[in-house]
Amino acid sequence: MEEKELLKISASPHIRSKNSTTGIMADVLIALLPASAVGVYNFGFRACLMILICVVSCMVFEFLSELVMKRPNTVRDLSAAVTGLLIALNLPVSLPFWMAILGCAFAIIVVKQLFGGIGQNFMNPALAARCFLVMSFVGPMTKFTLDAVTTATPLAQLREGGVASIHLWDMFIGTEAGTIGETSAAALLVGAAYLLIRRVIRLTIPLYYIFTFSVALVIYAWTQDMNISAMGRFVAAHLCGGGLMLGAFFMATDYTTSPITHEGKALFGILLGILTFCFRIFGSSTEGVSYAIIIGNLLVPMIEMITRPKSFGEGYEEKPISDNRGWLKPVHLDEEGNVIPDTKDRKTVRVARIVVSICFVALLAGGLLGLVYAVTKKPIEETEEKKKQESYHAVMSEATDFTESDSVDNYNKALEKQGVEGVTLNTRVEAKAGDKVIGSIWVVTSHEGYAGDIRMAVGIQDGKVTGVEMLKIGETTGLGMEARDNPAFTAQYVDKNAEQFVVVKTEPEGESEIQAITGATITSKAVTKAVNAALAAERMPEGAAEEDTEAAPQEAVTEEDSVPESAMSDPEGGVTDE
Repeated sequence: MEEKELLKISASPHIRSKNSTTGIMADVLIALLPASAVGVYNFGFRACLMILICVVSCMVFEFLSELVMKRPNTVRDLSAAVTGLLIALNLPVSLPFWMAILGCAFAIIVVKQLFGGIGQNFMNPALAARCFLVMSFVGPMTKFTLDAVTTATPLAQLREGGVASIHLWDMFIGTEAGTIGETSAAALLVGAAYLLIRRVIRLTIPLYYIFTFSVALVIYAWTQDMNISAMGRFVAAHLCGGGLMLGAFFMATDYTTSPITHEGKALFGILLGILTFCFRIFGSSTEGVSYAIIIGNLLVPMIEMITRPKSFGEGYEEKPISDNRGWLKPVHLDEEGNVIPDTKDRKTVRVARIVVSICFVALLAGGLLGLVYAVTKKPIEETEEKKKQESYHAVMSEATDFTESDSVDNYNKALEKQGVEGVTLNTRVEAKAGDKVIGSIWVVTSHEGYAGDIRMAVGIQDGKVTGVEMLKIGETTGLGMEARDNPAFTAQYVDKNAEQFVVVKTEPEGESEIQAITGATITSKAVTKAVNAALAAERMPEGAAEEDTEAAPQEAVTEEDSVPESAMSDPEGGVTDE
């Protein structure tokens, strides 16, 4: 008589549940339908096509990769479909389809399948794909359109225009620029409620995430002297924008890449809130949710190590015995009755070992970095000098030789007397063609850039700008970085008879008007102010700062209310602030 297999033996713990992977993934797909519907309504048929392409691509890549790796087919569990939908909802609607397909391939093949398939990936595949695409295709991934008009996201507008420029209701219902699925906080909350009711996710991670982020925002707003009303709008705008709800409820709660224990989930949520706050407020990006969750995913093993509960039966018998002074204190005994060193002592030793190990690693790393610096210092200096000479030649191509002046302090003092602030002249360079001085090149740093200092070389010949070359710039990718990446912007300054340039948001009508970069008014003004400073310095005689001049202040740019009425007459200018 043949023996039949009656028992299936597996490692403990044994948990019985009616839930299945397919059922859970189907619930996630249903929960994402409201946000997807709003995205299609907001951005049109192309959003629907983007969602379809991403979902199908992920399922195809999963099928093919498992076929090649000779693994069981898991397409039917719908995990690939969820990844595809999340990727689509994290993309701008104008992104070329082939880039979206490439992101899907990276998510499924590299992040998921190469690490063992579902349940084995070390970070959220959809967010990994988004970060991969942002690093690979900065411009298309940061170009947001609404009603066929390129515009900045509400968080980008918040940074420049302040709280008053934000329309909270539009952000809540989703009629604002952004990625396909992040714009409607209301739709995302409806989906989140469905997942909570179905018990697919727990509230722990989103609650701690959003609460920590909100507290950090309130503290920051308080340091900025905001009143209660402005503080409320500031916090609400950050909560509704930048994909926070999408990340908190749909990606931070991913089973595979989030902690298991309640304490671990709480710590994970707190970490995400702090990271998102730092990225949004102090970083160059206005969002930060994706990178916060990715970094949090990488730290999950450490979080679980810290919050791991004791195994059943772990520990030792504690019996109080008297020490030399007659005091009773608990000691630990092994099975044979021998005293085990006090737990606190062992913890102290363990902490000391960790501290020593960290110090050793730090010293080793510092020594290696110092060695690398010593070896590469000279080549780096040579490369920087070569790059600087190339930038000089780019702004004044007729010159054959460049001689830097010793000091420009007098010029900076003169500009200060004229009321120019936020700009520093770094170097004045004499440009020569043979033995003849044909012009000057000014290295200028503007301290009023959107993400920090902007350093540039400005060539001036016969009172006209011959070229503007960016030497150091870290503005928002796809917006302010156009000052460096789009030659058409800097070409506006060249060969113009202008005493002083002004920034306008419409088509320039005179030689003194510079059209702002779409969505990057702050950057445009900062660059223009630096160019004006260089022109003003070029017109000064040396030592002008020592003269008691009463020259009129050289304002770099005008405010919007001082722009000529004709320049602001077109209501369809379509330019938004960075």
